[in-house]
Amino acid sequence: MSHSIPTWKDVEQAHERISGHVHRTPVHTSSALDEISGAELHFKCENFQKTGSFKFRGATNTVVQLGDKELKHGVGTHSSGNHAAALALAARLQGTEAHIVMPRDSSPIKKRAVEHYDAHITWCEPGLDNREQAFREIEKITGARFVHPSGDFNVICGQGTAAKELLEEVPELDAIIAPVGGGGLASGMAVAGRAMKKDLRIYAAEPQKADDAYRSFKQGFLIPVDRPNTIADGLLTSLSPLTFRIISEYMDDVFTTSEQTIIKAMQLIWERMKLIAEPSAAVALAAVLDHRFVFKGKKVGIILSGGNVDLTKLPFGQQEG
Repeated sequence: MSHSIPTWKDVEQAHERISGHVHRTPVHTSSALDEISGAELHFKCENFQKTGSFKFRGATNTVVQLGDKELKHGVGTHSSGNHAAALALAARLQGTEAHIVMPRDSSPIKKRAVEHYDAHITWCEPGLDNREQAFREIEKITGARFVHPSGDFNVICGQGTAAKELLEEVPELDAIIAPVGGGGLASGMAVAGRAMKKDLRIYAAEPQKADDAYRSFKQGFLIPVDRPNTIADGLLTSLSPLTFRIISEYMDDVFTTSEQTIIKAMQLIWERMKLIAEPSAAVALAAVLDHRFVFKGKKVGIILSGGNVDLTKLPFGQQEG
C-alpha cells in the first residue's frame, strides 16, 4: 500500500481508468432544501452508483489495475457493507474472487448485496480489531490481495472522481462537503477539490457519536474510534494514517452532527427530493443544517454517498412532528 499522498494527476488517471465501468451520477437540486438550509445545495447522487454507493469507484480503480498473478488469488477486505459490495462486484466483473470479512451486526440489506455478488463471506464479531484478525486468517489461506476500505492509495483516487465530476458540472461551488468514516471519500474529494478550485472550502461531516475524524483533525494526531454507536452505520471506521494526512493537509474543517439531525436530514432527502439516502449519506446535509452560519448564502456541493438502507427499519416514525 502506498503511503504517498495522491495528486490531481492520480485522480485524473483514475477517472480515465474507471469511466467505462462506473456511472457518471447525476447532480440534483431542491429549492425546498435550499430554503430550509439557507444555502444553494447541489447533491452528487452516488446513491445511483453501481452497488448503491460511491465505493464502487475506488474498488474498481484498484481491481482493474491488478495483474494476472494477483487476480488469480483474488481480492479481499473487511467491511460493514458498502465497500464489501463494491469490491465483490468489481472482482466479479474482472473475473476474480472476493473474500469479505463482515461483522455479524452489519445491515441485512448490505449482507444480501455482498452475497448477491458471489463473494466468499466470513462473519466476525463487531470491532475493527476483530475484523482485521479475521481477515489475516483468510489472507493466510487464500493469498488474496487486501484492498483497504479507505486507506488504499488507489481507492482514494477512485473516490476522488466523484468530486471531480461534481466540480466539472457545477464549477462555481463555494464549498464541498462529504461524510467521513475511514476517510477515503473525504480524502479523494479534498485532493480533487483543492486542485480544481483554489478558493474552494472543503469540509467533512461526521456523527457526534463517531467523532474520531473531528477529534483527530482538531488535535493534530490520529485518534481511533472505539466501537461507536450511531445510526450512520457506514461511518463506524477510523481514519487511516494516509487519510488522516490528506485530511489534515487539505481539509478546511470537520463538522459533527447529532443523531436527531441525521434522521431529520435523511427524512428531508426522502420527502423533498424523492431520493433514497442511507443515514451515512444524510450526515453531510445534517452538518450543513447544524452549521448554517458557515454555509448561509453559499453554493454548496454535497456528496450523497449512498442509498443502501434497510427499508424495514426506517427511523422516521421515531421522530415527533
